[in-house]
Amino acid sequence: MKKTGMVLAVLAAVAATGCTNMTPREQGTVSGAAIGAAAGAGIAAISGGSGWTGAAVGAVVGGTVGNIKGKQ
Repeated sequence: MKKTGMVLAVLAAVAATGCTNMTPREQGTVSGAAIGAAAGAGIAAISGGSGWTGAAVGAVVGGTVGNIKGKQ
């Protein structure tokens, strides 16, 4: 379990470092997609639907909204 936690921590650090050269619009798109995927999977799991479908729909919607917000 400790090894899994360490791997996840390293991946999170690498992902955060990769966002430093992004424009605000790109950051909004990526973060919106990530938040949307997590929310979509959670809502689908609670409502008895497919978590994968919820994550996919959430990622598309979140990425679109993040792109629009980052543009402003």
